[in-house]
Amino acid sequence: MMMATLGWSQRRPVTQNYRKFDRKLIHFGFMLGVNTADFSTRYEPRMLQKYDVYSVNNQSQPGFQLGIISSMKLGTPLIRLRFIPSLSFQERILTYTYLSDDPDDLYDAEDERVASTNLDFPLLFKFRTERYNNFAAYVVAGGQYTLDLQSQEEKAQKYADPFIKIFRDDFQGQIGAGVDFFLPYFKFGMELKLSHGINNAIIKDNTRLSQPIHALYNRVWWFSFTFEG
Repeated sequence: MMMATLGWSQRRPVTQNYRKFDRKLIHFGFMLGVNTADFSTRYEPRMLQKYDVYSVNNQSQPGFQLGIISSMKLGTPLIRLRFIPSLSFQERILTYTYLSDDPDDLYDAEDERVASTNLDFPLLFKFRTERYNNFAAYVVAGGQYTLDLQSQEEKAQKYADPFIKIFRDDFQGQIGAGVDFFLPYFKFGMELKLSHGINNAIIKDNTRLSQPIHALYNRVWWFSFTFEG
């Protein structure tokens, strides 16, 4: 009994860091992160018979992003509206496999890289749990408008050397989850999100690269670190 009493007396309540955070209406900060981008792909029926294309495989590639955070409390600290204009760098690879004319080699493969430098404008609702000491978890949902600064939408094609053309503008839905850690002078967070395009991104210009593809939708996984004061 004496040891238990001594142990209880030595316990100290955990001090909540940055307690005034939840009392503020608006917060600002910044975001750094990495991403992996690819396409959600739909193919034209009977593309082997029509276009001599055996398959088109989609490969994700790594990228990174940085952004500025604006967060507004909606009545309660547990619900916030977040706007995070960001600059992101993405790349995807489509591998085309053709039936070969060489009798010693059944297939020929060709990689097509699609690179993008994007201005992203996500508007998200954030739903957070109550704080447990200096920790909280949350989910986010919303959408974003993306402007591809590297888009070749208006560039002329060469029949002998075509490339994949995607639209400059895109709209995407977003969903994700994360955790917040309240430190003495700021809040640190880690977040995982998925974006998926709503519009068909490919420009059908009747080249041998666009013919086998019915639709391409941008798809991105984001892992971000957030810092808010």
